[in-house]
Amino acid sequence: MTQPTPNQAAQLTQQLLDAGYTKRQVGQIIGRDPSLVSQFFTKNKGQSFVPALQRAVEAMQVGAANTPEELREVVGGLVHRRTTATGRKARVRAKDVVGDTRRSSLARAARQHIASGASRLRPVVTDQAAVGGKIAFTVRAKKGAFVYDAGRKKDSPGVRRNVVQRGDGTEERSYGNSAGPGQGESGFDAGEWKDRVDAAGGDVAAAVKGWLTSTGRMKADADLTHLEVRGWKPKPS
Repeated sequence: MTQPTPNQAAQLTQQLLDAGYTKRQVGQIIGRDPSLVSQFFTKNKGQSFVPALQRAVEAMQVGAANTPEELREVVGGLVHRRTTATGRKARVRAKDVVGDTRRSSLARAARQHIASGASRLRPVVTDQAAVGGKIAFTVRAKKGAFVYDAGRKKDSPGVRRNVVQRGDGTEERSYGNSAGPGQGESGFDAGEWKDRVDAAGGDVAAAVKGWLTSTGRMKADADLTHLEVRGWKPKPS
C-alpha cells in the first residue's frame, strides 16, 4: 500500500529532524507541544505553521540561527498566539520578534512595495555590509519567469529544498542558502550586494532581479511578486 505524501509541515519538520533536532525541539521553536509536531506526520496537521517552519529551515541552512531558542526568535513573528476558551490570548514565553540586527535581520516586500523601490529591504543589506555579514534572499514570481526548472543546480545548488510552489501559479525560490555539508560557505557577501544596490539607486528588488537576469536565472520581462532578504553575521569558527 502506497504511503500518502507527507504534507508541507511534515516535510519541513523532517528537514529539521534530519539536521539533528528532535520533535521536542521543533515544538520549542514553534511554541507548541511535541505531540502536535508528531501529528504533522500522523494526522496531516500543521498547515498554519508552514511559514514559521520554512523560516526556521532557511535560518538553519544559512547559519543565521542554530539553537532552538535562536530559531524560536527568528520565527516568532510568524507564529500566531493560541487563545484560551474565553478567546483571550494565551500566555507565551517567546518574544514576538523576527530578527536581532546584531545577529540576524530580515525584511519582506510584496508587489506594491517592490514597485515603489522596496525601501524597507535596503537596511538589511547596508547593516550587514557594515559588519562584514552575509545575505540571502527568496524571490517569488510566476513559474514561467524562471529560466530553469525547479531542482536544476544551474539555478541554485540544493534549490529543490528551497522551492515552494503556490496555488496561484507562482514559485518561491531561495538563493544564498547553504547547499549542504561540504558544498561551500553559505550566503552572499553583503558588501558586494551593497555595491549592487547602490548601483541600482538603492532599489534592492531591482538589484536582485538584475542579478537573476544577468546570471541567466530569470527572464528579463519577469516581475517579482514578493521578495524577502535575510542577513546575518557569521559566527566565528
